[in-house]
Amino acid sequence: MSVRESHLVELVDVTGNAVGEASVADSHRSPGRLHRAFSVLLVAPDGRILLQQRAAVKTRFPLRWANACCGHPLPGQPLAEAANRRLGEELGVAPLELTEVGVHLYQAADPDTGRIEHEYDHVLRATYAPDAPISPDPTEVADLRWIAPDDLLTDLEREPQRYAPWLAGVLDRLLHPTTGLPAQAPERPVGR
Repeated sequence: MSVRESHLVELVDVTGNAVGEASVADSHRSPGRLHRAFSVLLVAPDGRILLQQRAAVKTRFPLRWANACCGHPLPGQPLAEAANRRLGEELGVAPLELTEVGVHLYQAADPDTGRIEHEYDHVLRATYAPDAPISPDPTEVADLRWIAPDDLLTDLEREPQRYAPWLAGVLDRLLHPTTGLPAQAPERPVGR
């Protein structure tokens, strides 16, 4: 088991309240345990978003295209701190000013690895220029590409098996920023 698979995650209920802790590995074993996660979207000034193809060694949904990076805060860890840590580890990018645009609650089984995603996923966005430096870690990232949201929506409908199962919901939160937040809640900065 990798070191990261032994890290603790925060178990939550469907409203996002903490109810306990488990390791990453245990929370992703069948039937899956609902836990806090985050998905970061890097958005270019022209609106395109950065996608990463997950490395072949990933334990969940390897070689599928997903948002810029994902991860789990440690129990009680601020989202911005955890997200910037993963941006640095996966893409060599950090720290960035991140804004939470919604929450995506989902559950998905990886048919290839048998692992289960069951996540209360905080969707975070940051502006990032396509010509700014990115140094992907090849043990995390197989490839990168920038894509317009409309083109991604079309491709998600045409070939959903190429993409991580959370990506459609994460993209929906980007395009409809208050979805998943309490009624009339504004976008809220989560710091750096």
